[in-house]
Amino acid sequence: MKPASLRDHIVRTAAEYPDRPALIAGDRQWSFADLAIERAPADGAPLARSGGSLELALDAYRCSAGRRAFFPLPPERPAPSLAACPADTALLVSTSGSEGRPRAVLLGNAQLDAAAAAANACLGLRAGDLWLNSLPLYHIGGQSILWRCARVGATVLLHEGFDVQAIAADLHARPVTHISLVPAMLARLLDHGIVPPATLRAVLIGGAALSAPLHRRATGAGWPLYVSYGMSETAALVAAFGPNDGPWREGLVGRPMPGHAVRIAADGRIRIRGPQIMAGYLEPGVSGPDADGWLTTGDLGEIDDSGCLTVLGRADDMLISGGRNIHPQEIESCLAGCPGIVDVAVTGQPDPVWGDLVVALVVGNVAAEALIAHARRHLPSAAVPRRVRQLDRLPRNAAGKLERSALRRLAQEAAA
Repeated sequence: MKPASLRDHIVRTAAEYPDRPALIAGDRQWSFADLAIERAPADGAPLARSGGSLELALDAYRCSAGRRAFFPLPPERPAPSLAACPADTALLVSTSGSEGRPRAVLLGNAQLDAAAAAANACLGLRAGDLWLNSLPLYHIGGQSILWRCARVGATVLLHEGFDVQAIAADLHARPVTHISLVPAMLARLLDHGIVPPATLRAVLIGGAALSAPLHRRATGAGWPLYVSYGMSETAALVAAFGPNDGPWREGLVGRPMPGHAVRIAADGRIRIRGPQIMAGYLEPGVSGPDADGWLTTGDLGEIDDSGCLTVLGRADDMLISGGRNIHPQEIESCLAGCPGIVDVAVTGQPDPVWGDLVVALVVGNVAAEALIAHARRHLPSAAVPRRVRQLDRLPRNAAGKLERSALRRLAQEAAA
C-alpha cells in the first residue's frame, strides 16, 4: 500500500471535520478544509526555499499537495542544486551542522508517516489536541509536528521562534496539550516562573542533553517531560522516556519506537534500524544506512537490561585528558549542578601535559574557584576543568545544540 502523505492526512480530516482548525499563527487560522485546497504545481521539481515559520509550514502543505519534494532552508541560505534528488523524496531537511557543514537528509512519505504514527502513540496525541510549535521549520523537529498533527486531526499553534512572553501568553490563554522544547528553552520558562497549564500533557525535550538539575526543577514544577532522542536521519523522535517510565538519569532516552532495533557498535556508537531511517543523503559519496538498513550514528550510547537507551554524547567530542577518555557531557552535567550556573559547556584545548586540557565555558554568577572546587568534589582529577571562561551566552544553533567548533575557538581565545 502506498504510504500516506501529509496531503492525504489533511484531506481525510477535512472530509470528516472540515471546520476543525489545522493551523493557527498569530491572529490567522486555517481549517483542514482550507489547507486541503492549497495547491502547488504537480510533479514539479523539488522546492528549496527559505522563509519564516508560517511560510515554510504553508510550503510544506502545498508541496505535498503537488507531490513535490520540499527543502526548507534557514533564512538567507542559498538554494542548492537538487538535480540528484530521488523521485520518492517528500522532504529534504538539513542536519543541525553543530559539528560542521550541514548535510541534506532524504526522507520519503514512508519514513515521515511511520515517525508521526510512532510519536503520536508515545505522546498520546489525539484529534482536537493543540501542539505549540516554536521550533524552526527548517529543522526536522519543527517539520515533524506538522505531520503528527495532520495525522490525527490535531492543531498546530505556530510561533515565529521562541519568545518567553508569547509562549507564556498562549499557555495561559489556549488549551495547549503538547509542546516541543530544547533544554535551553525549558530553562528560560522556569527562570521566568512560567507554570504549566492543566491542559498540558506532554513536553517533548530534545535537541541537546538535558541535565539532572534542570530535570529536577522542571518535574518539580509540574512539567510533564518526555526526554527524547532523534535526529534528521530518523525523521525526528526515535526513542523517548516519559513521566510514567520510572526514575530518570542523565542521558536516559528510553526504549526505541516500535519496529526499531538499536545496537551499540564495537566503538560505542549507537546503531539504529527501522521504518523511520532515512533513504540517504543528498550529497553524493556520503554514506548512509548500510546494506542491511543499519544507520551508524555519531552518538555514543549504552543499552541496559530493560532495553532502554542512554546517550553518552557525541563520539567526535571525546576528550583524552591525563590518559583518560572523558566526555564533555559528563563534565557539563556535573557543572550544571553548581550553584550560580545558568548554562555551561566544556571543550578541550591541545596541551603537552594533559593531551586535552579541559576548558569550561560558563554563563552565570559563579567564581571560577567555586566551580573548580565543585568539580573536584564530584569528578576524577582528569575531568576537572583547568581553565574557566565566563560568557554572556553560549553558541547554540536554532535547534538548541551547542556549536562545538565555536566552543573550541572560544577556548583558544581564553588561552590567549
